[in-house]
Amino acid sequence: MVRNTTLGSRAFDIANIILLGLLVISCIYPLWYTFCVSISEKSAANAGLVTLYPIGFSLTPYKEIINDSMFFNAFWISIQRTVLGTGFALLMTVLMAYPLARPQKDFKTRNIFMWILVFCMLFSGGLIPWYLTIQNYHLIDSIWALVLGGGVPVFDVILIMNFFRNLPKELNEAAVVDGAGPWSVLFRVYIPCSIPVLAAVALFISVYHWNEFFNGLVLSNTQSSYPLQTYIQQLVVNIPVGTNLTPEQYKKLSELSNRTLNSAKVFIAMVPMLIVYPFLQKYFVSGIMLGAVKE
Repeated sequence: MVRNTTLGSRAFDIANIILLGLLVISCIYPLWYTFCVSISEKSAANAGLVTLYPIGFSLTPYKEIINDSMFFNAFWISIQRTVLGTGFALLMTVLMAYPLARPQKDFKTRNIFMWILVFCMLFSGGLIPWYLTIQNYHLIDSIWALVLGGGVPVFDVILIMNFFRNLPKELNEAAVVDGAGPWSVLFRVYIPCSIPVLAAVALFISVYHWNEFFNGLVLSNTQSSYPLQTYIQQLVVNIPVGTNLTPEQYKKLSELSNRTLNSAKVFIAMVPMLIVYPFLQKYFVSGIMLGAVKE
């Protein structure tokens, strides 16, 4: 490989390094700042003195969150929602993308269904009809309301459909010659060849289910049914009125503020996705590029 060592190429390389370095810092700094605020003292956090490093040290916000049994219940509900929601949405997305990726001679009404799909992506039925549908199926305060409420992400359907269309037609023809039916072709040919795009879509869906809080707020009437993101949205520092506080309670209120508590809950909510993402990163770029380009 011949490397260009001219002054212009070196200047370009240096500019790229600086630009990418600034981009990395802009991505990492918000996470670091949130963590620093969450473990800083109440007075420093409220005064806005925390910038590059923590001022003081206090784990009171984390103790306030973790010592609450409802926190673990909400955490478990979010895990169930993410696992079930990702699996269900991925299955529905593949089953919808597969026939839409077939030639029109094999699926004559393909264009009609495609237009319906695009219309539903651009224009929703509205919040109230959506809520009444969930209510009529008696799914309120159920984990299935959170799973089925957004079970078919149309953007992901189009992504996987384009990926399926780009697969060599010879694979399908060879499978048909060997006696494979549509289901065999899907599960034995298309899905094994589509691991990159399926991993990328699974990441999209899991991040959505983990971070989404509004559906939990609308579809859950009791706090015991809240997923994690909805639950931590309700956490505030409450000062009891008309009651005598113990010395321990006074100490906790002196060390805890909404700013540090909010930073702690935001940081806790980010950790699971930060752990999962590196395992799917190698599929991410290739899956998006292959599914986004139509030949």
